[in-house]
Amino acid sequence: MTTPAPSSESRRVVVGMSGGVDSSVAAYLLKEQGWEVIGVTMKLWPQDCMSRAEDKCCGPQAIADARGVAHALGVPHYVIDEAVPFERLVIDYFADEYKAGRTPNPCVMCNEKLKFGNLWDKATALGAAYIATGHYASVEHPEDKDDKQRAPILRKGLDPKKDQSYFLFSLRREQLARALFPLGSLTKEEIRSIARKLGLKVADKEDSQEICFVPGKDYKAFLKDRFTDRGETFQPGGFYDMQGNHIGPHDGIELFTIGQRKGLPGGAGTPRYVIDIDASSGRVVLGGEEDLLCEEFLVNRTNWHGEAPSTPRRLSVKVRHGHSGDLAEVTAGENDTAVIRPLQPLRAVTPGQAAVFYDGDRVIGGGWIARRTTLDPAMLQDTPSLA
Repeated sequence: MTTPAPSSESRRVVVGMSGGVDSSVAAYLLKEQGWEVIGVTMKLWPQDCMSRAEDKCCGPQAIADARGVAHALGVPHYVIDEAVPFERLVIDYFADEYKAGRTPNPCVMCNEKLKFGNLWDKATALGAAYIATGHYASVEHPEDKDDKQRAPILRKGLDPKKDQSYFLFSLRREQLARALFPLGSLTKEEIRSIARKLGLKVADKEDSQEICFVPGKDYKAFLKDRFTDRGETFQPGGFYDMQGNHIGPHDGIELFTIGQRKGLPGGAGTPRYVIDIDASSGRVVLGGEEDLLCEEFLVNRTNWHGEAPSTPRRLSVKVRHGHSGDLAEVTAGENDTAVIRPLQPLRAVTPGQAAVFYDGDRVIGGGWIARRTTLDPAMLQDTPSLA
């Protein structure tokens, strides 16, 4: 299985250009390989919100940078307005997950629903057979186009510090079949070096290190504004310890995430952490660092790149992007669920985040963390189910 070479029937590719160095070099590499490249930038912000996005992915400056790179490379460039679906599919999802007591992962959702979702229709209208992005990952395609039984293989990017395969786990077979990731075998420095040699002004552009629609990393202020716009408020409730004892009130479950230490009531000299959040009762359960360790958890809405393991399969599992991965036994269940049993307890397994399964550098599948299954029942007394 290999990355497809351009053919007379399928030589046109749409490259999602964000205005950064990665997507710019991705467009250049594909053009050098003989692809007919079309640059597309998605405008994700309504006009009245543009000030929030000035320095962000797909904001005004990013669009201008992408257009400049496309001109320098001699490829056509289009701007597509996706502000309405971005608000509905990503921003509302982000707010809804916090309201449900979960911690969202908007980058995964944006990839699945927009970059490799809505953009397909635009790519098809432009006569493109593939969509490419500047993600640090690799995808291998069956050599025989008619081989419907052999799914594309998604792998980690070569640069372990930049690998983004975690954010791509939810792409379906039909999405991966039309995806290209030309940066998978390169390091960040190699990519910047290529951009410098080409004289691209984005060669040394700083990488975005935060959620593109949350200014200054202040997600609490963003959520407050968002809820106000929707006529909603934070859901107040109470802090409880692991034995179910009430500690004090809090101003909203949306202000907390599993593993959080700051902003909590004191614990007589012993640090306290958020262990669990129950949206139905407003409870935020606090405990010690040892209480963050998890021996088993469930995931739902699983997406398998190949056959789901009906019996326990030992795989490396990443429970957040910055997690290097730990060995666990993974067993697929009914209704797109799976049970994960780490060989060593994992810290701060967080509902709403993705758990992605690897065999070496190959992505086997993944799902969305639903909840721990080994919490002390005492902490849930008089509390509705967290399922």
